[in-house]
Amino acid sequence: MRDVKSVVCCLVVLLLVVLQQCCVNAEDPYRFYSWRIHYGFVYPLGVKQQVIMINGQFPGPQINAVTNDNLIISVYNALAEPFLVSWNGLQHRRNSWQDGVYGTNCPIPPRRNFTYMLQAKDQIGSFYYFPSLGMHKASGGFGAIKIFSRYRIPVPFAQPAGDHTVLAGDWYKRSHRQLKMILDAGHALPAPDGILINGQGWNGYTFAVDQGKTYRFRISNVGLTTSINFRIQGHTMKLVETEGSHTLQNSYGSLDVHLGQSYSVLVTANQAPKDYYIVVSSRLASPVRTTTAILHYSNSRTQVWGPPPRGPTSQVYSSLAQARSIRWNLTASGPRPNPQGSYHYGLIKTQRTIMLVNSAPWINGKQRYAINSVSFVSGDTPLKLADYFNIGGVFNLGSMPDRPSYGGAYLTTSVMAADFRSFVEIIFQNWEDTVQSYHIDGHAFFVVGMDGGQWTPASRSRYNLRDTVARSTTQVYPKSWTAIYMALDNVGMWNIRSENWARQYLGQQFYLRVYSPAHSWRDEYPIPKNALLCGRARGRHTRPFSGILSREGD
Repeated sequence: MRDVKSVVCCLVVLLLVVLQQCCVNAEDPYRFYSWRIHYGFVYPLGVKQQVIMINGQFPGPQINAVTNDNLIISVYNALAEPFLVSWNGLQHRRNSWQDGVYGTNCPIPPRRNFTYMLQAKDQIGSFYYFPSLGMHKASGGFGAIKIFSRYRIPVPFAQPAGDHTVLAGDWYKRSHRQLKMILDAGHALPAPDGILINGQGWNGYTFAVDQGKTYRFRISNVGLTTSINFRIQGHTMKLVETEGSHTLQNSYGSLDVHLGQSYSVLVTANQAPKDYYIVVSSRLASPVRTTTAILHYSNSRTQVWGPPPRGPTSQVYSSLAQARSIRWNLTASGPRPNPQGSYHYGLIKTQRTIMLVNSAPWINGKQRYAINSVSFVSGDTPLKLADYFNIGGVFNLGSMPDRPSYGGAYLTTSVMAADFRSFVEIIFQNWEDTVQSYHIDGHAFFVVGMDGGQWTPASRSRYNLRDTVARSTTQVYPKSWTAIYMALDNVGMWNIRSENWARQYLGQQFYLRVYSPAHSWRDEYPIPKNALLCGRARGRHTRPFSGILSREGD
């Protein structure tokens, strides 16, 4: 009998070991990062400037991941002020707790640590992270995010010889504190002083290539206020991906990249072996700022000389035509094996139309920016925490109207209510003389149409309901409209904002509360055990750290 019991015990132990090993092997991989946020000094435009560095790097370290990887990022704030990191384009499926904006997260206090627990769930592509509080973004703290396809998921182009990151954007010689003071005083920002490529000014950065080989360039506009145009002297670029969507592989001599947008292009080093200019210049803005980097052939003996090639500047129609030419590759796989085109967004009936009109009102004698006459102001408690703990008086659902009233602008903590699994049409209407750029956290949307003038229901006849690209950031041209379709398939509190950071700071943003009455962990993960609590949520409790087999989101 004792022997039988011993055998049974051994079998039980063996079974537990096998099951444990099975579960460990089946779980998606983990990648761990440890960051220290601090100030340092650089000379990007020829003068000494204090910038935000991460582990001594400006820009910050690159995040490399594969679809569904778990990213555990420990952030220590060595600054003298609170700090937050947000992840432009990561969808945080069921997990707006990790979005890293003040509407969802308490800032990391000085000399404190916070660990983000992200997952690149069902995503591929090119994205970036950035500091989201105040005007910190004006001082750096940004870096690239690359999400590669899983092994055996086909990619619609051959493996390139190299994968280059291009973080480009306008730059000010003033510090983030000085820019914040200008905005807080009720004034618009002046024109930027220049443009940087990977933290460097004119000819400051070199991309090395071998003749005859093809390279991937991932280009992100991480600037504050300006659309840019990207081009490489003597070379064409084949567009292959934008913000997680594989595109039709059209070739371009130059590419407009609006605020917050990211693209991947393939460039073949098929020219004479010498150095060439890589040029980034401001687009649809005045004055025109320009900077350059170097494309260096490994067998080159000739440096760049003469002026860099000129690009488009103020021409709206050519930019609009290019934007319309960017299409979804219907036969290519995305993060999953099935073709992107198997999702027929154009056959889904929209359940709600939302029209958002931007404006630049003066309120209480100060310059503000607004959507539907509502200029956003932050509450004393992150909205997600107020919602979770049922703290009244922080925000009101319905404080963001579906349509413009064209009445007087006012200040409030604006939140729009929305239902989980609904499919909506959003119209961005821009009556101003400047190009706008909008980002929606937690989602990808289909840019079904854009044109000049006033949107009307008749505009739907010109929608692309077959192969428009899915992305998370879109431009709206001056005195024009852009229409998107979006599935609200991600429960949470999600920021919809202008990517012009001065406009965002002064109110051109709001939050979309995507709500599921089920309150199920299948729809949304519970509050993280390590969530920081601030404002009126201070002193409350998240969840206990207990159980050796417990795992976030199980």
